[in-house]
Amino acid sequence: MKIALAQMNCIVGDIAGNANKILDFANRAHQNGASLLITPELALCGYPPEDLLFRDDFNAACENALKRLCQSLPAITLLVGHPHSHDDKLYNAASVIENGKITVTYHKQILPNYSVFDEERYFEAGDMPLVFSHGETKFGVMICADGWEAVPAQKAKQAGADFLLSLNASPYHMDKLETRYEVIAERARETGLPIIYTNLVGGQDELVFDGASFVLNNKGVVTQQLPSFEECLSFVEIVNHQPVNADIAPKLSLEASVYNALKLGLTDYVNKNGFPSVVLGLSGGIDSALTLAIAVDALGAKRVKAVMMSSEFTASMSVDDAIEMANLVGVRYSLIPIVTLFEHFRTALSTEFEGLPFDTTEENLQARIRGMLLMALSNKFGSIVLTTGNKSEMAVGYSTLYGDMAGGFSLLKDVPKTLVYQLAKYRNNLSRVIPERIITRAPSAELRANQTDQDSLPPYEILDAIVQAYVEEDMSRQAIIQQGFSEKDVNRVISLIDKNEYKRRQAPVGVRITERGFGKDRRYPITCKLKFD
Repeated sequence: MKIALAQMNCIVGDIAGNANKILDFANRAHQNGASLLITPELALCGYPPEDLLFRDDFNAACENALKRLCQSLPAITLLVGHPHSHDDKLYNAASVIENGKITVTYHKQILPNYSVFDEERYFEAGDMPLVFSHGETKFGVMICADGWEAVPAQKAKQAGADFLLSLNASPYHMDKLETRYEVIAERARETGLPIIYTNLVGGQDELVFDGASFVLNNKGVVTQQLPSFEECLSFVEIVNHQPVNADIAPKLSLEASVYNALKLGLTDYVNKNGFPSVVLGLSGGIDSALTLAIAVDALGAKRVKAVMMSSEFTASMSVDDAIEMANLVGVRYSLIPIVTLFEHFRTALSTEFEGLPFDTTEENLQARIRGMLLMALSNKFGSIVLTTGNKSEMAVGYSTLYGDMAGGFSLLKDVPKTLVYQLAKYRNNLSRVIPERIITRAPSAELRANQTDQDSLPPYEILDAIVQAYVEEDMSRQAIIQQGFSEKDVNRVISLIDKNEYKRRQAPVGVRITERGFGKDRRYPITCKLKFD
């Protein structure tokens, strides 16, 4: 028996388009001799559909698309993920379609309601296994989180399954594939059943789905591994209820997987939302350099524009490095000095500010002038502005509302500064696109004379470790100090994280690459007097 895996890039809400894509996969699978095609979780409507699921017309459109699939499929059996309304309840479902009709439908049993998941908000949980016969094999069905607990797989085995099929929309974060291996292999060993794990691929707002679908034998050993971050159709041969060994896609390094996640997240955000191009401020610093490199790799140089907006505090080498990089990657660029504009603002405010020293007010004015110029270019030409701040800055509020935070997509929003450097070096190892001096010089916002980031922050390796402990791991202040960090650094960083929630709420969406980003998976109140010891 030959089974086809559709590692699909779906678009949320594009029900007709997704149905067409499923039909295309089905036709190609049939032409290649497959008798069964498996799609990812909720492939028909895209994942996550969020509050679209509250709309009757949305769910009706899904039902109509299912009917169309029934009428249009070639001679192949399809296992497709979709929302399913039944008895005034909505389920996260998977249906088997063969011979022009839906024969059986499975309802997901384990509804995740943590991290980025809100499935209990929308769906009712099923409580019954589904086992269907195809050829001489009985297949048990699971949907994503069903595989993360033992009971659904055990129920399927007790119902007579010879083989498990798992439909997934499992978002990426660093080292996620290894975690999937561990968990799903445990299900295989517990049940003694092989498992096909089919995952969604593509970017959806802050989430990136990495695909990386795989097949395990009944001992939990990987027999086939699909590539990560690529839409593809792959085939699994089944002999005597066991998968035949096939291609194993090479494992990506940490830097390669993160870089590809960022690239795919940007590509799909720009293309799925219909933006013709992107524009960003190129400062000669490491963050904007990495953002530019990813943007060019994702979209091509013709769809990217860089703008250099020097001030009286911008070092000449910053401009030189920015120009060199723009030429290296082949993008259009403009030089728009802001010295005169800055002076106009200071003159307009001179009476109000008389006798007061130069401080963060004037620093932020420069950032806001730059933000205003970029947004003007966005309005005029339809380009989306890419902001260039990283997770370290976002954590402690070292960013300016309506300034360097002004834009439509924050590519490095979940990338700590130390990882920014790793990714820059990784990209340069592929081919040199970032001038070496950008990577080696001390980072600076260049908003006042002789400024460096470490004037008021701990070194980034310390800052990032504290941010990870407090934000991603929910460690207490004392527990972090006990890890060996100075009390002064811990208190300052935590204080900055706590007081800058209001900024993060106003930040553009950006790609999530850690287990806990500043997005759907961290929902802290803005107004809050609780202090953690």
